[in-house]
Amino acid sequence: MNVVFAVKQYVSKMIEDSGPGMKVLLMDKETTGIVSMVYTQSEILQKEVYLFERIDSQNREIMKHLKAICFLRPTKENVDYLIQELRRPKYSIYFIYFSNVISKSDVKSLAEADEQEVVAEVQEFYGDYIAVNPHLFSLNILGCCQGRNWDPAQLSRTTQGLTALLLSLKKCPMIRYQLSSESAKRLAECVKQVITKEYELFEFRRTEVPPLLLILDRCDDAITPLLNQWTYQAMVHELLGINNNRIDLSRVPGISKDLREVVLSAENDEFYANNMYLNFAEIGSNIKNLMEDFQKKKPKEQQKLESIADMKAFVENYPQFKKMSGTVSKHVTVVGELSRLVSERNLLEVSEVEQELACQNDHSSALQNVKRLLQNPKVTEFDAARLVMLYALHYERHSSNSLPGLMMDLRNKGVSEKYRKLVSAIVEYGGKRVRGSDLFSPKDAVAITKQFLKGLKGVENVYTQHQPFLHETLDHLIKGKLKENLYPYLGPNTLRDRPQDIVVFIIGGATYEEALTVYNLNRTTPGVRIVLGGTTVHNTKSFLEEVLASGLHSRSKESSQVTARSTSRR
Repeated sequence: MNVVFAVKQYVSKMIEDSGPGMKVLLMDKETTGIVSMVYTQSEILQKEVYLFERIDSQNREIMKHLKAICFLRPTKENVDYLIQELRRPKYSIYFIYFSNVISKSDVKSLAEADEQEVVAEVQEFYGDYIAVNPHLFSLNILGCCQGRNWDPAQLSRTTQGLTALLLSLKKCPMIRYQLSSESAKRLAECVKQVITKEYELFEFRRTEVPPLLLILDRCDDAITPLLNQWTYQAMVHELLGINNNRIDLSRVPGISKDLREVVLSAENDEFYANNMYLNFAEIGSNIKNLMEDFQKKKPKEQQKLESIADMKAFVENYPQFKKMSGTVSKHVTVVGELSRLVSERNLLEVSEVEQELACQNDHSSALQNVKRLLQNPKVTEFDAARLVMLYALHYERHSSNSLPGLMMDLRNKGVSEKYRKLVSAIVEYGGKRVRGSDLFSPKDAVAITKQFLKGLKGVENVYTQHQPFLHETLDHLIKGKLKENLYPYLGPNTLRDRPQDIVVFIIGGATYEEALTVYNLNRTTPGVRIVLGGTTVHNTKSFLEEVLASGLHSRSKESSQVTARSTSRR
């Protein structure tokens, strides 16, 4: 169950099927992102693909010596563009691949437009999602719900993305969903409808234990996306933002021109692959080792290129040296910028209090620490608001709740109204009334004992004591203890054995901290394979945009009941 490999195989097969000769790869906005996540341009160039074009680009030249490989989402817009293209073909022959199920009527329209008989084949290759890590995928959808209900267009896109994922991994799953979420049930029904309608596509070899799709809602854990992160990939996303593996460094003081945007991809960057799940302290020493290694391999200034053999050796080693030089300067720049932001924003101290708010239950200590940090001029308005949001979620119903006082402190600190409003929006989005689970207090004697022992031993690292709620959910699922009254099956059948292949999907977005949880569970649980997906992959900034987009903040804070209607079927 490797999503990067699944999409990569599709792209390789498209290129192979078109045979030898020079090719152009014709894509749309979304498939461009999908392909760029699994292949670099230079890798594709080696497969005789010399041109990359967008189907919606108006001024493409006629190049009859090229074969066209079209990889497109099956949207009405793309079908229209293809019809125009086939009426006046710019290339010699067309191999058309849709990233999802295409209707018979659309295929008929394309056939009618193909008067010059340039189409060699039309196929469905189900790479209709962004493969982020081998066990993590995203649909890059921000703002998937309006209130508690799906935005119909996003429900349709999410259903397509999720069914494509299942097809690409060759899984026909049983489905469980979070009962407290109307959106989760709705998505489960839509996925089931597609599986029933396209039953021939889903006829895979039966495994002893059927795969399982578990659909969850971000509302059940609004804490995880609000926390600062300390492992490399998660930290880069939290502080700098990762967009389809790209990081914008243009705002870094004194940045050189060639480092304004860098790519971090575990597929093509060994240092990143080895360090993406390590914590910040370890990254620092690994960067130092990388630098020292680089210094040793650096061609000596005084190196004399006296013979042809010397020159040949230098030229042969140069590309490798140049690649290593690029890797070193990229990671030194990224880690340097992370360090600068950590000290400038006082993030070690902020993060310690965030962890206390997320993991401990001492109200007076937490309140004192939040108040102290709100007085600190180094703490930004963003981090100040985030601390108050965490407090509001944890101590929402505490008898000594001091939220009004903290809101006044935010105002006195000069925190903008936008962030102050978000505090009540977060509670409306993921507060106690909405959650189907209890995020904060341990539920049984074993958990209470564990927490007590943890308190006695102290924590390995105060900055990473938090575990996402997803960890507990998956742990229960793997052990066959996940309660059916909270996570029912869709339909009459239930799983008798413990699940082995699990796809978890979070409506409202997953996080890199949850991806790390899944990575660790995959590593430590023999026989279990888990893939995590979300409508997007959040950092705090994008999560707050998601909350704003849901429109819940505009309702009155006092509204005691949020009605949940199912959206109309498409």
